[in-house]
Amino acid sequence: METLHLCRVVLTACFLGFSNCINPFAAQQTPPDPCFDENEMPRRCIPEFVNAAFSKEVQVSSTCGKPPNKYCYISDKGDGKMRVCQICNASDPKRAHPPSYLTDLNTATNTTCWQSENFYHSPQNVSLMLSLGKKFEITYVSLQFCSPRPESLAIYKSMDYGKSWVPFQFYSSQCRKMYNKPNKAVITKQNEQEALCTDGHTDLHPLTGGLIAFSTLDGRPSAQDFDNSPVLQDWVTATDIKVIFSRPHFMKEPGGRDGKEEEEGGVYYYAVGEMQVGGRCKCNGHASRCVKEKEGKLVCDCKHNTEGPDCDRCKPFHYDRPWQRATSREANECVACECNLHARRCRFNMELYKLSGRKSGGVCLNCRHNTAGRHCHYCREGFYRDMSKMIKDRKACKACDCHPVGAAGKTCNQTTGQCPCKDGVTGLTCNRCAKGYQQSRSPVAPCIKIPAVHPTAVITSTEEPECESYCKPAKGNYKVNMKKYCKKDYVVQVHVLNMEMVGSWAKFDVQILAVYKCRDERLKRGDSFLWVHMRDLLCKCPKIQLSKKYLVMGSNEGTNERPGIMANKNSLVIQWRDAWTRRLRKLQRREKKGKCLKA
Repeated sequence: METLHLCRVVLTACFLGFSNCINPFAAQQTPPDPCFDENEMPRRCIPEFVNAAFSKEVQVSSTCGKPPNKYCYISDKGDGKMRVCQICNASDPKRAHPPSYLTDLNTATNTTCWQSENFYHSPQNVSLMLSLGKKFEITYVSLQFCSPRPESLAIYKSMDYGKSWVPFQFYSSQCRKMYNKPNKAVITKQNEQEALCTDGHTDLHPLTGGLIAFSTLDGRPSAQDFDNSPVLQDWVTATDIKVIFSRPHFMKEPGGRDGKEEEEGGVYYYAVGEMQVGGRCKCNGHASRCVKEKEGKLVCDCKHNTEGPDCDRCKPFHYDRPWQRATSREANECVACECNLHARRCRFNMELYKLSGRKSGGVCLNCRHNTAGRHCHYCREGFYRDMSKMIKDRKACKACDCHPVGAAGKTCNQTTGQCPCKDGVTGLTCNRCAKGYQQSRSPVAPCIKIPAVHPTAVITSTEEPECESYCKPAKGNYKVNMKKYCKKDYVVQVHVLNMEMVGSWAKFDVQILAVYKCRDERLKRGDSFLWVHMRDLLCKCPKIQLSKKYLVMGSNEGTNERPGIMANKNSLVIQWRDAWTRRLRKLQRREKKGKCLKA
């Protein structure tokens, strides 16, 4: 009768919460990796159904045989009932009843029983405590008795390895008195995690050697939808099981004598032949087996990019969607963040996950290779995309290299790399003046507009001057020789910066870079002016352009009335060549030796 009841409990639980269970005690035929289908797609997988108590150590509060003691029981074998007494001796293997007998292998021909001390000289409360080693999803807890079933007992569970305990089930003919519970209660969705009390076990036969089996899911309304019931998933989870026997079933000896009154060798004790805890290693649908670590701890062999003793969290960098328990419809594997190979860490953001339609919530952290963004998918400030390379390339982002003076900022266009240039500045990195602009010495406005020069406006004649009869414009290459050098009052290298009109004269701002000859002590290196009459400038004698360097050789005529130097049609103003430096130094040395006097 009790065996049929246990089978009903097991098969019912398998149907309700563990649908792939046919025979929980038979070896299951599984594919190479049950966590993936034939197309390598992830699917729910669960460890095999086992007796989690088998061969585990059980801590008990009372065991007979220390010191050896006599115990008696009522036997109904043979002719009628009779009282049989034996000796329990812990030091004699044939007469010992240690706790290891609770979880060893019991067969029809080899039944072993753990037995407590007699109650005549000890308390009636006796506890059995079993540690499963990790979280299990418990389907049933069963106790096969060698003694009469206790009149009152309680089953507790712990989810934190024995730190705290909650009741699983109570058994008593006096539920209200013993546990403050009614002996009949209705389970609803509001109290699915409530332990009940029942007195049905006292009506089962036989009384001695009977079975008590508690099903964790039987009668629970949400059991039909176990996958979607976090309440029941939590309810069946346990790391430890504790059973407390609170009151024995008092029996009378043959002839009407109450064994409680027996002075010697009372018949009251608890004896259990087998303690079973049926269930599965809790892996939340992400592992098909549990294995032992190097330290000996039992852990899930996690798949679907999960980790932890119970596969209860996503592996690092797999936070693109939240961790979820696998169901029969959805494996809910953890998904890696998309960081384009530029980040090693990421985090999950629920708001982004909701905004994406519950598709992606990963945020990359510490993007490398000069990238930025939630997915490291664009270049950070000061860099732009090299469109010839994929975004996953380590060199996908190039430095803007914006000119520190010509650019208005360090951030360039993410696509073209064009830096924001100041007015009058051009170039990809803002490194040169635009057409119609010339360089200045101001970091605020490095390029200024070239003023429009209209020399004809200062000439009184309505016709252009006859340049051929006035001067011969400079053409071709000039050679600087000793004779030309000696005839001039000054020979300097200048850099033409700017120009403005002063009456009929063009006033050039120049920087004197080198002085090779000078008969005026006021003429020194640095900022100065170059004066050219507009008639000379119109006829291009001399011909001067802004932002160019020139060799100027002329006389001091008219310089007394204007600061700087003056150039006219008789001056030599030619564009500078670096090769002249050595030539002019040589002429300087020859002048000092008096060569100009001979020329």
